[in-house]
Amino acid sequence: MTPKKILRRPQPPEQGGWGQNLPPILRRLYAARGVHSDEQLQYTLKYLASPMELRGIDRAVELLAEAIERKQRVMVLGDFDADGATSTAVAMLGLSMFGIESIDFRVPSRFADGYGLTPGIIQRLEAEGELPDLLVTVDNGISAIDGVRAARELGIKVVITDHHLAGDELPDADAIVNPNQPGCPFLSKNAAGVGVMFYVLTALRKYLRDNNRLPTPEPNLGNLLDLVALGTVADVVPLDHNNRIFVEQGIRRIRKGEARPGILALLEVAGRDYTEISATDLGFVVGPRLNAAGRLDDMSIGIACLLADSRDEAQRLARELDNFNRERRSIEKEMKTQAQDLLASMSLDLEGLPWGLALFDDDWHQGVIGILAARIREQTHRPTIAFAPDDDGEHLKGSARSIPGLHIRDALAAVDARHPGLMKKFGGHAMAAGMSIARADLERFSNAFDQAVRDTLQAEDLEAAITTDGPLAPDELNLDTAYLLKRAGPWGQHFPEPVFDGNFRVVSQRIVGENHLKLVLQPFEGGGIIDGIAFNTGPEVPDFTLTGARVVYKPDANTFRGRTNLQLLVDYLEPLD
Repeated sequence: MTPKKILRRPQPPEQGGWGQNLPPILRRLYAARGVHSDEQLQYTLKYLASPMELRGIDRAVELLAEAIERKQRVMVLGDFDADGATSTAVAMLGLSMFGIESIDFRVPSRFADGYGLTPGIIQRLEAEGELPDLLVTVDNGISAIDGVRAARELGIKVVITDHHLAGDELPDADAIVNPNQPGCPFLSKNAAGVGVMFYVLTALRKYLRDNNRLPTPEPNLGNLLDLVALGTVADVVPLDHNNRIFVEQGIRRIRKGEARPGILALLEVAGRDYTEISATDLGFVVGPRLNAAGRLDDMSIGIACLLADSRDEAQRLARELDNFNRERRSIEKEMKTQAQDLLASMSLDLEGLPWGLALFDDDWHQGVIGILAARIREQTHRPTIAFAPDDDGEHLKGSARSIPGLHIRDALAAVDARHPGLMKKFGGHAMAAGMSIARADLERFSNAFDQAVRDTLQAEDLEAAITTDGPLAPDELNLDTAYLLKRAGPWGQHFPEPVFDGNFRVVSQRIVGENHLKLVLQPFEGGGIIDGIAFNTGPEVPDFTLTGARVVYKPDANTFRGRTNLQLLVDYLEPLD
């Protein structure tokens, strides 16, 4: 394991907003995450922010209501990731509930079209005779200046629903709903694309209800919350209170077996019991299988899985997605090896590497460069961009992943300001972004990106660190704590799952499954023997039985041969001095 600093999360004093029944350990954990009252842990739908606070939502709803009344043809334009897929499914299902009969979706090809609404997509729809009356973007559109212009020139009305950061110019759409557009007062700037679309549907329902135009029986939008939860977690948006409500409500539906057949089928092919799932399962089990379609083939397969009404059809599509995911992992493994070889050729150690890494190989796959950038970022603790060849042979497509302290889109904006035209296009979030450059400009871009990173970060920012919630007392190291923490979520981005550290005597250790370290541990402070497992350590590890170990871990319930025992999931360990 790469050496890391172990930091402990600050523990602010309690502010007295708790009821009587919250265990002390949860008070401590919640306070460290900025939660100081019971109300911030209320996850019923009445605590959601009002959709009417979203700028542009009134006009969007009017256009959708007009489409219902005039029986217009509606096209949903999605994106090729899990947020885009769930957003598309929510739009398709929700608008159908309200009476839109002629509705279809399109997803840009990652390879042929690139990201979002482009003039090329509009031209293709025209050539195929598939032009809609109303086009609704989901999880994209805020930067589609040319695409919106092309649509409107053909008489298509455009409603943009998106959550990405806006550029200096907004598209001339008929309506824009995006909490991150200038002048929008909406409380939750962290909403995922699927959350924004869900809000549009709730506002549409209110409009139709107020005008006595709702279908009978009234559509239950709660049936879409499993999709909202999946897209929110898979897009790794910060889990503020509003997003935690979405995720918790969706997980409750899944645990009851009331989810879309496609979500249940994706859990089944991954060997997960839907009655016991957590947000982590959505992010690391369901999301990657859904994303694999957009990375390697066509996200329409993933959307079809989410829209499937029958269990048999959902299972068939889920197996296809699972196969894509296996292929994706194989490609990723080979690309990671190539990237590590490239890093080794640049420098023998981290000290000699650029602060901002820009890596390229002619054989890399466009669909997997985002994951590759994330893996190299984890290994080097440096902002990383992985490039793959574009189909035209003259350009490169890049996917960036950042580290705490560097807003990656802002860094790219700084590059663009200093070197206009160097990037053909770019966009993204604080931690992830994408861009396109000319192949001949790779070295120039690499130097400019490295300089932008150096202008923002300090040397100490490049030291990998892991933040914990401190130690657990011996009487807290038990199954009850593991169950308590699992129920206390949903955990996720900016509301991290609790992780603890402590010093342990290592009674025994052995490698299992070639790459995993199986441990038997005993706290030095006293207590019984505890099993531990550290995944993907590789076969070469120190002999911790000689020194003991400082262990960073999560308590977990492990069931084997009908018996359930406490097991520590080890994120990191190092020998004691």
